[in-house]
Amino acid sequence: MALIPQLLSVFSFAQKTPYGKNEAVGKYYNVNGIKLYVEEYGHGEPLLMIHGNGGDMSAFSENVPYFSKKYRVILVDSRSQGKSVDTNHAITFEQMADDFAALLNAMHIPKAYVLGWSDGGINAILMAIRHPGKVLKFASTGANITPDASSYADPTGWPNSKKYYEQNKNKQWRTAAEKNAWKMFMLDWEQPNIKLTDLHKIKCPAYIIAGEHDVIADKHTRLIQANIPGSKLWIVKGSGHGTLIEKAAEFNKRVDAFFETK
Repeated sequence: MALIPQLLSVFSFAQKTPYGKNEAVGKYYNVNGIKLYVEEYGHGEPLLMIHGNGGDMSAFSENVPYFSKKYRVILVDSRSQGKSVDTNHAITFEQMADDFAALLNAMHIPKAYVLGWSDGGINAILMAIRHPGKVLKFASTGANITPDASSYADPTGWPNSKKYYEQNKNKQWRTAAEKNAWKMFMLDWEQPNIKLTDLHKIKCPAYIIAGEHDVIADKHTRLIQANIPGSKLWIVKGSGHGTLIEKAAEFNKRVDAFFETK
């Protein structure tokens, strides 16, 4: 589900560590024909964090200080976002999930815990489906598995997206930034298309999370959780889509407890 820039700006705040712009630790990895920008913090079991559409790794600024005390936190800008560049005209969630699995291989990491938000939550689910050997456990917050009206909590959400698509589908975008923005819009307009039978294949422990007032429909989140064997559900009271920011302290503790549970 699209993570609009306005949402990120609402939750912006002063931070000591410039996640996403920390030249002291940032580096690029060659993965699947592109370069992914990565920053690492802390030591311990690897924990991969995947941001939402239109964002970058700074989305986890409220979470890294907590988790880096006991995990090797791996922040990555997804392809076509942040500092990771992809000049291809289209993008898929499967492609991104494959990127993250390949990144772990490039970093010589056999498997990792995964935390994904919004589109990143979709990527976490797909990693567990497509690359089960790479995921120890995953937590996915604010994810959807279909791009249709059934996934929207707001009944005007899908019609508004449809209107935007119809108004711009034949437009000739001029700048690279405009073309990339349209590509990222089309990602969420046409995707994901994850079948319930695919969810049944997930073998690792899964924590499906959404805000009480999320942009994702409550019944859609519950459908996802109900079809992942042995998974756990958490609907975060008083939170919107930005669970990991709006309720950061509680979010960090509960996700950490999930990862630690044997």
